[in-house]
Amino acid sequence: MSSSKRVQFRAPEQLIEQADILATAADRDRTDVIIEALRSYLRESSESDDVKRDIANAYYDGTIQYDEMKAVLGPKEAENLRLLKDQLEDDELAEDVANL
Repeated sequence: MSSSKRVQFRAPEQLIEQADILATAADRDRTDVIIEALRSYLRESSESDDVKRDIANAYYDGTIQYDEMKAVLGPKEAENLRLLKDQLEDDELAEDVANL
């Protein structure tokens, strides 16, 4: 079982009412409905080219770490970006490319 973290946030009343209606109709807990919606949003967002670019840029400039990037993009894409970053940071390689 994965660990959980308690969070608090403010949301528009109408949004919470919709979550409550869905939870009641499906005989589920509001928290389960919100978690499912968040998972769906994160999965869809991580497939967006714009989001991938933003995450890559945040990784390249040190705003986020490799493990954080991997958690969103998955291991294959994260490893590709790590290899590219390593190549970009290789001064000799960068100099060679610049001289082409």
